[in-house]
Amino acid sequence: MKILVGWHATDAELARFRTAVPGATVVGPRPEPHLSRFDLTLESISNDISDADCFVGWVMPDGALDIAKKLKLICWMHTGCDELDLARLKTLGVQVTNLRGANSIPVAEQAMAILLGLAKRLLFKHQAVVNGDPLRVFANETRSAMLNDRTVGIIGLGQIGSAIAKRAKAFDMKILGVRLHPELGAGVADEVFGIDKLHHVLAQSDYVVLSTPITKKTEAFIGAAEIAAMKHGVVLVNVARGNLIQEKPLYDALQAGKIFGYGADVWWNYKNAYPATYHFPAPSRTGIQRLPNVIASGDQAVNADGVLDGNIDRCVESLVQFSNNKPLTWKIDLDLGY
Repeated sequence: MKILVGWHATDAELARFRTAVPGATVVGPRPEPHLSRFDLTLESISNDISDADCFVGWVMPDGALDIAKKLKLICWMHTGCDELDLARLKTLGVQVTNLRGANSIPVAEQAMAILLGLAKRLLFKHQAVVNGDPLRVFANETRSAMLNDRTVGIIGLGQIGSAIAKRAKAFDMKILGVRLHPELGAGVADEVFGIDKLHHVLAQSDYVVLSTPITKKTEAFIGAAEIAAMKHGVVLVNVARGNLIQEKPLYDALQAGKIFGYGADVWWNYKNAYPATYHFPAPSRTGIQRLPNVIASGDQAVNADGVLDGNIDRCVESLVQFSNNKPLTWKIDLDLGY
C-alpha cells in the first residue's frame, strides 16, 4: 500500500505513518519553495499520486484526481469536505474520512475568544490605549456588551456547537440551538429547534454562532432575510465556513450598525480566484476585514497545542482500519457531504 502525505511533513510525522502501517510505502511531496509547509501544488505530488492508494492532507490540488489512478481513500484533514469533488469521488469509488469532532474543543475555545473580543471591544480599547487616547473607551458608544443573562443562538448543534454551548453556559447565557435533526436532543442547550425555526431563533438571540457544516442546503443560507430577522446590535461569530454567509448583506449590516460586530476564524473561498494551496483566501472582495467591528483570526482555531498530533492520530486510525479491511469509523457520506 502506498500512502501520500499531502504536506511537507517532518521526518517524525512520516515515521508515525510508517510505524502504524508496517510495510506501507509512505511518501510526501517533492521538496519545493513554499510559504507554508502545508501548501501543496500538483507538480510536487504528480509523480506519486498516480499510484497512491491513500492520500492524507488538507489540500487536493486541481488536476490531482485526473492522474490518481489507484486512489481508494482520502483522509481529509478537515471537518468540512466542501472543497472536495464528492460526486466525482463517488464515481471513482474513493472513500473519504474526515476530522469531525476531533477539533471541537479548540474551535469552541476560539469561538468564545472571538465572541468575548467583540462583546468587550478588546481591539478598539487596546488601540485606544496604544494611541494614547484611553478616555475614548469611556464613551457610551464604546461600552462593552455583557454575556451574563443574554441569549446565544448556536446554529449547528453538533460536536463543535455542543462544545460552544457548554462554554457559554459557564457565562450564564441562555442557549438556543438549531440543528438539522432536533430529535437528537438539546444537550446542554436550553432549547433546540429545527432549521425551519431559524428565523425564530435569530430574532431572540443577542449573539449568534455559526458552527454548522457547509452543504448544498447551508451554503449562503445566511443572507439579507436572515440578517433582517436578527436583533439590532447582534454579535455574529462564524467558526464553520465563510461561505455560509452572503458577504454583501453582512457588509451592509455591519456598516449600518444592524450587526454590532462580526468575528470569524473562517473566510470566504472565492473559487479559482487564488492558488489552490490557500485554504481560506483573503482579503475579501468588500474589504470587510478592515471594518472596526470585525475580528478575523485567519483559520487559526486548530493551530493550538497538541491539535496537529491529534489530527494525525485520527488519520492514522483510518489508515490502519483501511489496511486491515475494517469499517472506517470516520467515513463520510459522499451524498450528504459529512
